[in-house]
Amino acid sequence: MTRALVLLAVLALGTARAAAFVTAVESIGLTVSDMERSLAFYTTVLPFQKVSDVEVAGSEYEKLTGVFGCRLRIVRLRLGDELVELTEFIAPRGRRAPDDARSNDRWFQHVAIVVRDMQQAYATLRAQRVEHASTGPQRLPDWNVDAGGIEAFYFKDPDGHPLELIHFPPGKGDPRWQRETGSLFLGIDHTAIVVADTRASLRFYEGVLGLHVVGTSDNFGVEQEHLNNVEGARLHITGLRAAGGPGIELLEYRVPRTGRPYPADERANDLVHWQTRVATASVADAAAKLRAASAPFVSAGAVDVPADPEGFHRGATVRDPDGHAVQVVEP
Repeated sequence: MTRALVLLAVLALGTARAAAFVTAVESIGLTVSDMERSLAFYTTVLPFQKVSDVEVAGSEYEKLTGVFGCRLRIVRLRLGDELVELTEFIAPRGRRAPDDARSNDRWFQHVAIVVRDMQQAYATLRAQRVEHASTGPQRLPDWNVDAGGIEAFYFKDPDGHPLELIHFPPGKGDPRWQRETGSLFLGIDHTAIVVADTRASLRFYEGVLGLHVVGTSDNFGVEQEHLNNVEGARLHITGLRAAGGPGIELLEYRVPRTGRPYPADERANDLVHWQTRVATASVADAAAKLRAASAPFVSAGAVDVPADPEGFHRGATVRDPDGHAVQVVEP
């Protein structure tokens, strides 16, 4: 390739990345029913550290969440360099999650917590009598070039939200997970969501938000079935990342196709609710782009939140093609 062609390729790549208005996946949020119980779990059973703890109310939050008359307690927690955000709706209370929820239902979302040693981390959870979602830790087989050797385990928090432990062998995952450290729990690699159609999801996450694909994998076999606790599971997995923060993983169940759709009447105070918060330089520009892409809005457009204790002053909440909430914020 000539130097001129190389320069054109570099310029084209720079233009494509400049068009991506999402600069980072800022945090992953979930709605909880009892904040004190959840804090005991995330800071004692798991080693998250509290960053902030605030109570908020007012028309700005009603517009941002789409829940009239809301009063929220919001706690931000850190593990490694990543953040999760727990929200309790003091009013109005939402609905509990379905007791028969499964990993292939399209409201499924989790965070993948990276561990240095899977057996030690699993023993820690077992000692705390944590509820299993998998039958136990699974090592993905070596024939799977993309995922072979990765160990994973699904479990649940007190509200039944699914979580994952994941261990990357050398040569797999982000190189930072191989750094020497005395910690057992290292940070959050990604949040995973179940989607009906990877192509439709990529049009939203890659085509509109501007995240880039970092890898794909087709996972099946007895180990994958027992990890997801879904008999006969065959998944097509696509990893996406922004310039900063954890990744977003799309899980398309090619088999079985029996997963239930996201509840059409789901609201932010319901316990199936998760939201992925992404940062941008201009929420107004982002909102215009999302409207042009016909993304369904939860919020009343771009909402100003004066002196917001969460670290942003403007935000907009939309849904992806399957109904998962994405909140775009401007620092």
